[in-house]
Amino acid sequence: MRRLIISLIALVTMQSIFAADRLSALPCPILGGELSNSAATSVADIDEVMPRMKTLGLNTVLVPAYWELMEPVEGKFNFTLIDRTIDVARQEQLHVVFLWFGVWKNSMSCYTPTWFKQDTKRFPRAMTAEGKQMEIASCFSDNVLQADLKAFSALMRHIREKDPQREVVIMMQIENEIGMLESARDHSPLAEKAYKRERWAERYGTDEYADEKFMALSYARYVEHLAKAAREIHDMPLYVNAAMNSRGRRPGEYPSAGPLAHLIDFWHEGAPSIDLLAPDIYDTGFKSWCAQYAMPLRPQDGGTVKNRLFIPESRCCENSGVRALYAFGEHQALGFSPFAIDQANDKETESVTKAYRLLRQVFNIKRSMKTWGLLFDQEDHNRILDDGDVMMTCCHYFTLPWDPRASDGSTWPEGGAILIRLGKYDYLLAGSGVVIDFKTPTEKQQEQQKTLGEDGFAEAGGGAIQQTKKHFSGKRLGLLSVDEVEIAGDGNMQYLRRHNGDQTHQGRHARIGVGEWKILHIRLYEY
Repeated sequence: MRRLIISLIALVTMQSIFAADRLSALPCPILGGELSNSAATSVADIDEVMPRMKTLGLNTVLVPAYWELMEPVEGKFNFTLIDRTIDVARQEQLHVVFLWFGVWKNSMSCYTPTWFKQDTKRFPRAMTAEGKQMEIASCFSDNVLQADLKAFSALMRHIREKDPQREVVIMMQIENEIGMLESARDHSPLAEKAYKRERWAERYGTDEYADEKFMALSYARYVEHLAKAAREIHDMPLYVNAAMNSRGRRPGEYPSAGPLAHLIDFWHEGAPSIDLLAPDIYDTGFKSWCAQYAMPLRPQDGGTVKNRLFIPESRCCENSGVRALYAFGEHQALGFSPFAIDQANDKETESVTKAYRLLRQVFNIKRSMKTWGLLFDQEDHNRILDDGDVMMTCCHYFTLPWDPRASDGSTWPEGGAILIRLGKYDYLLAGSGVVIDFKTPTEKQQEQQKTLGEDGFAEAGGGAIQQTKKHFSGKRLGLLSVDEVEIAGDGNMQYLRRHNGDQTHQGRHARIGVGEWKILHIRLYEY
């Protein structure tokens, strides 16, 4: 038994290493955008939307591959839309991630062909405990699996022929937001047979959380069949995405049993060929969701990262740009992709375009450096970073007292940035709506909190917290220079202008205003 356990650990470790190699081979960090669900259902759609995505500053477009349109007659495949997507993407110098809308899309089996939908005897549905059939094909049916596997394998073979070097198609998503709704698990006859065979109730109990684990392992095993076939046909990174278990909902009330963070062990056991479990983030708490999926290196993982953060879907909004900066800065994300970006308005896409422009420049710096991500809103508006001999107090720009938008009653737009340590006393800040001051640890420890007036100075009457005055000891940090820069393709910084005086509050901080998108090169000195 001990030898078997060691062998399993070694196998998982090797699979993790191979996954890391596949992901590191991707041609670029993914500055992406996902098309709306029906945006590529005709050649005309593709011809219109792909060039428009290029003008928004994307380098990668996430595009659905629709089973119902690819195999309208069983056994007869039509790859017209796939070919057109690849051709136009190549012309526009874009990468593509195809999303296999196969048996499941947002839990439901709505993208299956008509011949599949109408033959429920051959392709049975999942059932509730009360025996109600659902618009969800059962993952326990071999007929369902074989039909899905045949179509997906045909798609992978065609992509290999069309794009053999993976110059355009760089990654594949298998299914979309797999999960059970109405019921935490499938209660169809085939599912019940598997449930009893696994002796699941004896191992895990009978509540809905145990049912969710059963379905998670079952879904993962199903996906593994597709992933292994894909790997043998055309080896590229593969991932599955998850709708979040938010707002206090219980299994069955959200798409349960999908590749959720609390089920990662079941998904890793059942689908070891999958490289990434990816969150679709629409709810509040963006930073918290990111942290759940950015699973760091652990000794028991054999020296590999357990899950790299990739966000294939996020609400497309005016805050999307700063959220992208945060994800790349804080978690070294593989990629970020607002959903339905083709339907978003100009204010929503503007933030993405401007953030991606900054990120493209930052990624030109080839050195391995320490980075942080900053993301602030009205409630969560400050963070202290400890960089050894430098303490950085980072805040939302509206914490400064002089901008009237901070107190006009409107909701603060989010502020965010990527902060990069180039060397001792040497930093890059790229973002929007943030302010940072820099202190030595001893100076920070002796800092007195003050209430500032609208001019940025202490309120009349002395706003300092009353405390016993002590002699100041130690060194302080000052701003040697703050330069607004651009970063060329070779990684060299090109000077634009010096920030000083009012732009740094006479040397007190470095800042980028709300609505501004800049890169600042900040150098410090000690005195």
